[in-house]
Amino acid sequence: MKGAFVHETATADKGSRIGSGTKVWHYAHVREGAILGSNCVVGHCAYVGEGVKVGSNVKIENKVSIFKGVTIEDDVFIGPHVAFTNDMRPRAHSAKWEVVKTLVKKGASIGVNSTIICGITIGSHSMVGGGSVVTADVPDHGLVYGNPAKLRGFVCFCGEVLGAGTKKGDAYVLKCKACGKDCRIPAKVYEVLK
Repeated sequence: MKGAFVHETATADKGSRIGSGTKVWHYAHVREGAILGSNCVVGHCAYVGEGVKVGSNVKIENKVSIFKGVTIEDDVFIGPHVAFTNDMRPRAHSAKWEVVKTLVKKGASIGVNSTIICGITIGSHSMVGGGSVVTADVPDHGLVYGNPAKLRGFVCFCGEVLGAGTKKGDAYVLKCKACGKDCRIPAKVYEVLK
């Protein structure tokens, strides 16, 4: 934990690893075996479960719950009160608790009060709108929201919503009006919206 900051009211269990420049704020709890990369922020009352892996430059806002089985790659934003599940059939007194893995890929953003059902992948640079219940995989650059969350469009690396694309081979190229970057979306993904 060299170079990390853990607030005096926070708990970082023995066996957790917290990278340089990472800040763990008031009443947060980082469980044993959890790994946090460098330059992360773990907000007030957030919970990072046993064995959870978090990359670098990740922002975990206040009161987020990340349970065992979740992996979060670099540059991810997780809004306040987001909850990750980790068992498809939870029972308080079950001996058959089965952790189902979830992956959040690089650069994704998850909006406030969203619930992420276990066993899915949230694609790189995708965006989950606030209050969503995510029950299925989200494609790279996908914009999803609702209950259950559905694919509504695509977003750029910078987060701006992208307009219509031009088909080039087996993909569509969508140019961002805000930053000028091109995003390539596989045709089979893009054409779901048609």
